[in-house]
Amino acid sequence: MEGTERAVLAPFAEKSGESRGRKYSEPSHAYRTEFQRDRARIIHSRAFRRMEYKTQVFLNGAGDHLRTRLTHSIEVASISRTIARALRLNEDLAEAIALAHDLGHAPFGHSGEEMLAECMRDHGGFNHNRQSLRLVELLETPYPNFPGLNLTFEVREGLRKHEASYEFPAPEDEKYHCPSLEAQVADLADEITYYSHDLDDAVDFEILSATQLEENEVWRRSHHAVLANYAGARQPDLHKLIIRDIIDNEVHDLVAASAKSIAESGVQSADDVRRQMTPLIRYSDELAEANRALRKFLYQNVYYHPRVSEVNRRACEMLRRVFEAYLVDPDRLGDGATRRIEKEGLHRTVCDYVAGMTDRYLMEEYARIAG
Repeated sequence: MEGTERAVLAPFAEKSGESRGRKYSEPSHAYRTEFQRDRARIIHSRAFRRMEYKTQVFLNGAGDHLRTRLTHSIEVASISRTIARALRLNEDLAEAIALAHDLGHAPFGHSGEEMLAECMRDHGGFNHNRQSLRLVELLETPYPNFPGLNLTFEVREGLRKHEASYEFPAPEDEKYHCPSLEAQVADLADEITYYSHDLDDAVDFEILSATQLEENEVWRRSHHAVLANYAGARQPDLHKLIIRDIIDNEVHDLVAASAKSIAESGVQSADDVRRQMTPLIRYSDELAEANRALRKFLYQNVYYHPRVSEVNRRACEMLRRVFEAYLVDPDRLGDGATRRIEKEGLHRTVCDYVAGMTDRYLMEEYARIAG
């Protein structure tokens, strides 16, 4: 399989046989490449299973067909593989990063993340990307010989989103500004997924009208394209066809624009990619502008909609109360967590514990604490 990668993948793709390795040395596996092992470790982790009961946008349990963090991550992985395959990149690496990218998300979605950040304002803060890395490097403990999942450098690199620069393990301690192309693919596949599927869920949840949707260019363009091909399409099938067309347009544009930018950059290796000052995986200028407008549309009409924000506000108040109760009585955390207090500090230990909770477990804990 490593030989096939070297023969088939582009020169600037990451090769599993050339991985920078793991923090703790392990023998290689007979039947799986290094990135395939990482994917399996992520899927089998407890943090991955807990995402089934964590909010994406709409509170978990509000509807049987609404996305959760788990289904969102699987969808990101699927789109990541498609893009990586089209660009001759390493699909296994892109998929592993996509599956792990939201492991550190707090309960109650981005509202929960904001509340945890507020609780930790004077104690190091909270960010779900850093928490995902913390989970795979420290908090998951399935192995007796080392903490964390001991993932390869390339997967952990892909979880370090939004950092201005980082040191790459090389004798020169060189500073790099960009991660691998596979990490860049997973990042934008995440955007494509939540742009389209948050729209999908909002339509299912009946908080967006047809008039509102027609105001947005991305939706309007795909709506007209679908009607041109399926003149007789009616709701609810119509909006599903529109969502599919939006995803297809986003992926086609991203692949074409990225292939062009990669060719123009002249990169010939994965390290050449890291030395770039800006990412090479990108949309066309036209679609990038349309997506910025779509993002603004989602914030105005979905994420801050009263049916979403009011529920999230009440849920986040529960989160704050539970967090404060643990600070007063750390014994509620259980033996495994309390053993980390001396090394990690009380606030960080409580933050780790609360961030790992599912929506329903946090609500149950709130009920016990509040009586």
